[in-house]
Amino acid sequence: MKTRLHDILRRPHPIVQGGMIWNSGWELASAVSEAGGLGLVGSGSMRPEILVDHVRKAKAATKEPFGVNIPLIYKYSEEMARICVDEEVPVVFSSAGSPKKLTPFLKEHGIRVFHVVSTPALASKCEAAGVDGVVAEGFEAGGHNGRDELTTMVLVPMVRRAVRIPVIAAGGIATGAQMAAAMALGADGVQVGSRFAATVEGSGHEAFKRAVVDAGPTDTMLTLKKTVPVRLIRNAFCERALEAESRGATPEELAELLGTGRARMGMFEGNLEEGELEIGQCSGLIEDLPSAGDVLRRIASECEEALNRLRSLTLQAP
Repeated sequence: MKTRLHDILRRPHPIVQGGMIWNSGWELASAVSEAGGLGLVGSGSMRPEILVDHVRKAKAATKEPFGVNIPLIYKYSEEMARICVDEEVPVVFSSAGSPKKLTPFLKEHGIRVFHVVSTPALASKCEAAGVDGVVAEGFEAGGHNGRDELTTMVLVPMVRRAVRIPVIAAGGIATGAQMAAAMALGADGVQVGSRFAATVEGSGHEAFKRAVVDAGPTDTMLTLKKTVPVRLIRNAFCERALEAESRGATPEELAELLGTGRARMGMFEGNLEEGELEIGQCSGLIEDLPSAGDVLRRIASECEEALNRLRSLTLQAP
């Protein structure tokens, strides 16, 4: 499938693997790129020296291009950008902050830049800032989310209207049929996170991966809306956070409840009760733990089948 992303990313499939903290190390990124998508190393849970190690290991594992995700609110974001320049990473996906912060620097050094947005207004600001494309992420997505709670089905066509640059759909996408739906809405490609987290190469703890497979359709919740909204699998910590919100806890109280290191505790260390288990609503569709390459090929094949099925449909005159 050839879309506008092909000329920018030079990948056979317009499928980007989300740069998820604690889940997107070099093994996952290189496996996705090797299979024809664009893998991303998620730098948001790494110190600078660890990112260097992951980028170099990914380069050793594949000759195909891959990228790095940089959350702009992260204290090391500027250092991470310099590492991407020094290591000749071809593309950066930024999130959680103003694209004006790093886009000029990265573009000056020939790096393609995409930024994650949750509203069409933010997409327009990104276009004005000079990014190469935007990721329109609906609130079905796992991890940190926009406060406006726009769904992917609504957000993608709104962003498509708002900008002329390529649009990548994200949030709740785990199957090829969902990818086909996103393309019908005007997307040039998709970003897939949760489905790639639950793979052999995902760097999360095996207990966390199993929890994703076991999660049902209603087992995730958007929580901590007064601090930084985040979608989690329900567990003991999540229930305490929801209870605190329902009784009107202040942002300071919620921040104290969250503490530090809870995402690492849940996703990387496998504490399924007290850690943050960040995953999307599409976890209800995930039933196995295959390789990342198998996931990518499955999504691409299912998408083609869905598109062919739609082409075969005809509207009957009244």
